[in-house]
Amino acid sequence: MEEIQFSDLENNLNRIIQSVCRSDRPVLIADQKRPLVTIVPVSSSVADPWLGCMRNRGRIVGDIVSPAEDPGVWEVLPE
Repeated sequence: MEEIQFSDLENNLNRIIQSVCRSDRPVLIADQKRPLVTIVPVSSSVADPWLGCMRNRGRIVGDIVSPAEDPGVWEVLPE
């Protein structure tokens, strides 16, 4: 989480809020390393943080459409 000093808040509040909305990540406001408040975007406060946490982390290797075995290997009941 990004940390911003309280003294920088007044001059950069508009930029900080726009950054939080764009990145969808909270920002911690601190005064000399002492946490004061957290600015959290509305969408993050409503959604569960675990939803989509593994997005774009998987990779498909090989052919996922073809059968795993040769069709002749399968035992089929007689009709």
